Amino acid sequence: MRGYLEPKSIQDELDRRTYHLKTLYDVSKDIFGSVDFGTILRDFLLMTMGNFGVMEGFILSLDEPSGEINHFECMGFQESGPAAVREFAKKLLSSVLPGEISGDGKAISDATALPAGAVYALPFQVVPGCSGLLGLGGKLTGEPYSEDDKELLLTLVNSMTVALKNARSFESIKQLNQELVKKNAALETALSELQASMKKVEILESIKANLSKFVPVTVSRLIEQSPTASIPESREQDVSVLFLDIQGYTTMSEQLGSSELNDLVEHYFSVFMDAIHANNGDVNETAGDGLMVLFLSKDQTKNALEAVRTASIIRQKTSLINLERGGSSVPLVINMGINSGTALVGAAKFESYTGSRWTYTARGMITNIAARIGAVASDGAVLLSGSTAERVKGHFPISPMGKFSLKNVSVQVEIFTVDEPSLEES
Repeated sequence: MRGYLEPKSIQDELDRRTYHLKTLYDVSKDIFGSVDFGTILRDFLLMTMGNFGVMEGFILSLDEPSGEINHFECMGFQESGPAAVREFAKKLLSSVLPGEISGDGKAISDATALPAGAVYALPFQVVPGCSGLLGLGGKLTGEPYSEDDKELLLTLVNSMTVALKNARSFESIKQLNQELVKKNAALETALSELQASMKKVEILESIKANLSKFVPVTVSRLIEQSPTASIPESREQDVSVLFLDIQGYTTMSEQLGSSELNDLVEHYFSVFMDAIHANNGDVNETAGDGLMVLFLSKDQTKNALEAVRTASIIRQKTSLINLERGGSSVPLVINMGINSGTALVGAAKFESYTGSRWTYTARGMITNIAARIGAVASDGAVLLSGSTAERVKGHFPISPMGKFSLKNVSVQVEIFTVDEPSLEES
């Protein structure tokens, strides 16, 4: 009957596929267990040599633009030696570059083109600009590499390239992580300078470690764009400054355990960050009981609207979280003060014997008055200076509270209150 296969042929094919799958599983399990580029190449070479029963093998990766070898592993080759194999393999791989390597299994089996002791080589590409070459000696059995062997070897190499791509991605993430560690170290230095009780310091350090997104966005962007160049000097710029503070924080810290207070504050502040980021706010400074947020839009009305909108959302979110938590914990009361005007805005790097610390802030009376207005607020109020109120009137329901004498401010300051939260867009 046409197309009929003998049972033995079917069994042989099943055995072959089973062996391929098992080999692929064993090799993949090993190489995907590491994120180090060199380790993956070395382990892959060892396992491949073991699976095919050979005593000589090499593998290398090469940077195409520079023509330099990044990694090289060599086993056996007693006659020619690793150095000779390295140079021979480099010339061989360079001869098929650039752009001629693909995953279609175009191998090199010409003995005259291979290093002494090698009988089969397979080029591969990790990513554009990074290629590699796997070379194997003859089998101990004396048998040539069959088509079945070549098919399996190509499958294994393709699996390895996936692992190598993952390793390169991990390396990029690792570098970004190192930058984050440096920024967190700067925050840790600042926190250590605070003259507070050990209990409050412990809470602040925990919040700092877990809420890494409090690192100023503007500073992160400037450092990543130019890690070694000088940062532009501070300059006068229109800004709206929001100060946020937890009412009765000291009393709460005495009533609650460190872990409970930490979890409570972290839960609320994580929600607040969403509102801040959604309205283009830049968290400038953090403390266990408060935040300083800058709104830097060049449009004076827009930066004030974004600041007040953020405060309104935070007040609404606080009320919702308090309702959801019910009587399970102490409800939080968040007071906020906002001021708008021209301040000296910019990044600065402070050097000391303990290291470097980056900061990005707004300095001057605009900031001082915002802080003082925040200190006047109580019972969850959102208070505005006259300049901020003038910019947002008609967009939020506000009421005058009168003039107040603020600490270290020579003249009385008129203060307004936002009557109720509003999410109305400008």
